[in-house]
Amino acid sequence: MSKTKNLNLTKKEISKKINLKTGLPVSYTNKITDDLINILKNMIREKETNIKNFVTFKIINKNERIGRNPKNRKIYKIKARKSISITVSKYLSDKIKEI
Repeated sequence: MSKTKNLNLTKKEISKKINLKTGLPVSYTNKITDDLINILKNMIREKETNIKNFVTFKIINKNERIGRNPKNRKIYKIKARKSISITVSKYLSDKIKEI
């Protein structure tokens, strides 16, 4: 059984990909990437955000609950928190299945 490498992208890698694709300077593509991420953050904070044919972001409020450490079986209280739900669009899901 072989392990596959996790393919996470950093902001720097996204900026480099934009730079290679468009030929714009790296400093400019860094600014574009930062601005895009900040716009998405602000939109998601305000309400559910849908990027057509791509993904939907939604903030979920999770209640306080009891959790357990599986190693030592100690019981802990997990505080109430906000979490983000990401739902892939049917269009993107179908395109991924084609690959």
